[in-house]
Amino acid sequence: MRKKILFRISFLGLTLLMMSIAFGQSNADTLVKKVNSDTIPPVTARDTIPPVKADTLPKVDSPYIIVPVVEPLRIINLNPYLTLNVDSVFEYDLKINKNESDYHWFITRSAVNGVKLDSKTGKLQIRPVKSYFLSNRLQYDTEYKIGIGVQSLKDPSIRVDTVMKILFYNTEIIPSKLKLSTTAVITINEGETLNIGVQCENGTFPIENVTFYSSVALVDVQGINQCGQNLSWTPTYEFVKETDSAKLKIFNLYFVGTTKMLQRDTASVRVIVKNALDYPSAAKEHAKITADVNRYILQLKYTFFQLDGSVKKTKRTRTSFDITSSATSLSGTIFSSSTKKSNQNVGKVLPGVGVTLVPVKEAAAPQKNTEQNQATLIRSSIKRLELMVQENRLIGNQDELVLTKTNKLKDELKQMQLQLIDVPLELASSLSEEDLNAYFNSPKVNRKYRTKKRR
Repeated sequence: MRKKILFRISFLGLTLLMMSIAFGQSNADTLVKKVNSDTIPPVTARDTIPPVKADTLPKVDSPYIIVPVVEPLRIINLNPYLTLNVDSVFEYDLKINKNESDYHWFITRSAVNGVKLDSKTGKLQIRPVKSYFLSNRLQYDTEYKIGIGVQSLKDPSIRVDTVMKILFYNTEIIPSKLKLSTTAVITINEGETLNIGVQCENGTFPIENVTFYSSVALVDVQGINQCGQNLSWTPTYEFVKETDSAKLKIFNLYFVGTTKMLQRDTASVRVIVKNALDYPSAAKEHAKITADVNRYILQLKYTFFQLDGSVKKTKRTRTSFDITSSATSLSGTIFSSSTKKSNQNVGKVLPGVGVTLVPVKEAAAPQKNTEQNQATLIRSSIKRLELMVQENRLIGNQDELVLTKTNKLKDELKQMQLQLIDVPLELASSLSEEDLNAYFNSPKVNRKYRTKKRR
């Protein structure tokens, strides 16, 4: 490079020198002619400019290797961000800084339907059909990326990849709507769970936030804030007041969906809550009254055991007196028929002794008719209470007749307590429940207190 510059400088200087010499020679000839014509002797012209010598600088070899600069491959008219309207056709000619015939265009990735790219010319065509958005394959106001690449056909290592972002919009506004999973009117009972699913039918702008409010105050309600969630609420058994007409409470639930453009859609549900029975509390009350009846039955059984034992003891005593009196009378008869005088005298006395035992029997072991009647009454009462407990058992976890059965047991228990108010109950018992039941249901007791048929 330096040699070229020096050579050019030398050549320019030599050219200027020659032009100066030529110009000087022409002027000199003119002057000679004038001098010859004049009287002044001619003057011999001489060139006073020293001759130019050749370049005497030594040649220097450069230590650097001069490499020609190659411009890298690039796309010169790329727009990285595009905004397109729906149902429009967009064409974009991509250009590079090289000969396009030696390069190949292709799409590396694309999440957008309706995108085409000419592999030879680099012509990009985008056609967002509205049916793509109606089928939810594409969405409005959502950025989609399209990867574009160009590669040399001669050298595969020469390649450029880039990304374009596309956003679609629609001038036709389709409103978004809320859809509920229930009907417009819902009827539930107290204690039942109310579930309402909230779905969104998205239009141009999807619903981003969902709020709800009620015409009455609700406690322990699980709220929602977006589509796809469920509203869950369980009314307590005290929700319907005694002052509410027809034992019903009616209120409305409102669901409001809002888009980012503050467009709103409202869906409402009318809820009717009926007064219902508190099954857990009613079941506990039924279990309590059943336990009270069973406890009272045990008391009656032990009282019956005591009364029956007393009646049985008295009966044994009276039987002993009767046997003794009969034996004495019979002995007197036997002795009276004897041949001995002494035996005959004894035979005369013994019948009187037998007769004397009768008032002694009445005084020592009088008949206990009252205790006998009380034992009979208690036994019949026990049988009736056991039958009532058996008939008024609960069927299933939620028996609809639980209140009726509980009231029957209460009434029957109260009636028995009033009927047996004069019977002293034995509260202390040395026998277990199994022993009392075995004694009460023994065949001997059943034969003794069974009802006799009249002929």
